[in-house]
Amino acid sequence: MIPTPTELPPLSRADLEAGRMRDLYAIAFGGTGHALDDAALATSLADTLAVRPKGAGWWVFAYGSLLWNPLFSYAEVRPALLHGRHRRFCLYSMAARGTPSAPGLVLALARGGACAGVVYRLRARDARDELALLWRREMVTGAYHPKWVAVTARDGREVVAVTFVLRRDHPQYAGHLDLAAQVALIAQAAGAFGTGRDYLARTRAALATHGIVDRYLETIAAKLAARSARAG
Repeated sequence: MIPTPTELPPLSRADLEAGRMRDLYAIAFGGTGHALDDAALATSLADTLAVRPKGAGWWVFAYGSLLWNPLFSYAEVRPALLHGRHRRFCLYSMAARGTPSAPGLVLALARGGACAGVVYRLRARDARDELALLWRREMVTGAYHPKWVAVTARDGREVVAVTFVLRRDHPQYAGHLDLAAQVALIAQAAGAFGTGRDYLARTRAALATHGIVDRYLETIAAKLAARSARAG
């Protein structure tokens, strides 16, 4: 049985260094088969760096939990817009914000539209080490395709950043759930790092600090509030 949120502190940098994300999935599924080992993570990172566009800096585009708990070291952060993808609750969470028997939902990048988030600039001298740490978090189950994307910062500057796009062939892909189904999963799920409601609230608050209001997230929040009112 996966530990409850009260039994485990929030994810920290030390946790990633110790491989705690992999341990969580081992606990949840009763074995390590659902998590990538260090060799697989290193190969994934090497493959991603091998196709890094010439002249690109060391930027990471964040749209979900990295907005409020990046854990890696960075030199600066800027609001930025990614075209061609939008933020959506379409990734089942089996450990962090849910369990295998009662999955939660977390955000991923779906096709089409645009996504307002932030870009973090890593220092060149330690970029590879920081990305290796990031891979231990984001690529723990191989649910994403790491991709280099062009984003536009609020000041008009265009940068190339790495981000994580959900694999539609992965078992954690939830597909095109309607709003009612999304709200139901977010309302009820909880995992090692807290509830789906907490995840949504933290994401909205982090976006607000950068002057970003996501109408989709606001709609989800309003429906959750209405659900609670009906229940209470």
